[in-house]
Amino acid sequence: MAELRIDNLSKTFKGGVEALKGISMHVADREAVFLLGPSGAGKTTTVRLVSGLEDASGGVITIGGQDVTGWSPRERNVAMVYDKHSLFPHLTVFENLAYPLRNRKLSETAIRDRIAQVTEVLQVETLVDRYPSQLSGGQMQRIAIGRALVRDAQVFLLDEPISHLDAQLRARMRVEFKRLQREFDATMLYVSHDQLEAMTMADRIVLIKEGRVEQVAPPQDMYDRPATLFAATFVGEPAMNVLPARIRTEGGKASIALGGSELDVDAHWLTRGSQLSPEKRYLAGFRPQQVSLAQADSGAEGTLNGRVFAVEAMGSRYVFDVEVASEAGAAIVRVMTSVDEARRYTQSINAPIGIKIDFDFVYLFDADTGSTVRQANFTNQTVQ
Repeated sequence: MAELRIDNLSKTFKGGVEALKGISMHVADREAVFLLGPSGAGKTTTVRLVSGLEDASGGVITIGGQDVTGWSPRERNVAMVYDKHSLFPHLTVFENLAYPLRNRKLSETAIRDRIAQVTEVLQVETLVDRYPSQLSGGQMQRIAIGRALVRDAQVFLLDEPISHLDAQLRARMRVEFKRLQREFDATMLYVSHDQLEAMTMADRIVLIKEGRVEQVAPPQDMYDRPATLFAATFVGEPAMNVLPARIRTEGGKASIALGGSELDVDAHWLTRGSQLSPEKRYLAGFRPQQVSLAQADSGAEGTLNGRVFAVEAMGSRYVFDVEVASEAGAAIVRVMTSVDEARRYTQSINAPIGIKIDFDFVYLFDADTGSTVRQANFTNQTVQ
């Protein structure tokens, strides 16, 4: 296995479309890094450049310390798994797995030994004589992964390999990928638009947007300490609530205008961010799991008043969509709560209800640049 490095990589397609705008990142030896972002962010373009299927417009790609930017795909010794299994329908499972090994002129004995090892790990030994048409979707994807693993490549590139599977099978495959990555000590760059996959499987996440790197961090760090508004709202389910906010300071006291209300905050709360100014426009962010319901018009500190817009029952949790006032008109705030707490409050549509905010869990973002100017403080706090 080997380290993968990407330095100032760019790609411009015909017509002047800039897919990548100078991204830099690295995948350490035996590390699983997820390239996460929305559709059109440049994720697939990145792995195609690393694999050699596309030529870079600029920048350098190194694998194991060697500059491979100008090398052909065959010379790079990388293995790729796509979102579709792409098995040869006229070949058995064994022959599908043997295909890349035969291209490398391995002996029949070496081919059989390698396939036996991989099929045992993948738990598909009984399928080697079947054809793809005789396999389930999950089995076909395992074989596609096995075809990459038999290569003994330096770097494994996976382009949304489980996105087309059903939810239950995707959950199983997430666990399977982590096991395979550990057992094969694989250096892995995994493309996904699904933040749940990235949060549960990655050693680190590279979040990209419109061809640029937005943030690089381990999953929990990206969730707890997002560098930008985009990172904060893209990572986390349900997505972070965001409302326009104004800071007010007077006579040693501080408050924040939020959701149509003026809420007092401790003066020390302001010191957790960079220099905050009453003259600037901010966006306040807080996650649905980190706020709670309250009685409407209770007058309790840190409570926004609103109306029930919708209620979603999710088994062990309820999600309340609450309509509150904002600078741009009405806004929806989502509150995720337990079944017991949900039953203590009205679920009638348009009924008045309150939202209790713990300001230790509130982020502030610069409304003009989107950069984070105040991180939440999780010290001695309990997240629901």
